[in-house]
Amino acid sequence: MASVRIREAEEGDCGHILRLIRELAEYEKLSEQVQISEEALRADGFGGNPFYHCLVAEVLPAPGEPQGQGIGSKIIKKVAQVALDQGCSQFRLAVLDWNQRAMALYKALGAQDLTETEGWHAFRFEGEAMRKLAGK
Repeated sequence: MASVRIREAEEGDCGHILRLIRELAEYEKLSEQVQISEEALRADGFGGNPFYHCLVAEVLPAPGEPQGQGIGSKIIKKVAQVALDQGCSQFRLAVLDWNQRAMALYKALGAQDLTETEGWHAFRFEGEAMRKLAGK
């Protein structure tokens, strides 16, 4: 089985993080929404008051094994550990409605689908709507 090490991201990981963000956006057919740069990732995540925290999975595949096997589950378990260590009572994941594979994984790990159980919908303000709200 592949050996996986999950660790806190470092400033030097920002180029790889941006590549993964772009790959995910392409996979989810949302490439046009990626508007962040490597420099912004550095400033936002590694300054004095970080806006985000990030985990990195490093994979050393065993000979003959496909890369990536079980990594999603391992990362989600690590997020749960970090959340509990930080005093959080929950964490949330967002997934597009067509990504049945991800939804099946989250449910198999014990997550509740809030759209099904509580009727939650996600909303976003951006661009002109933000400027209008802010009076700019």
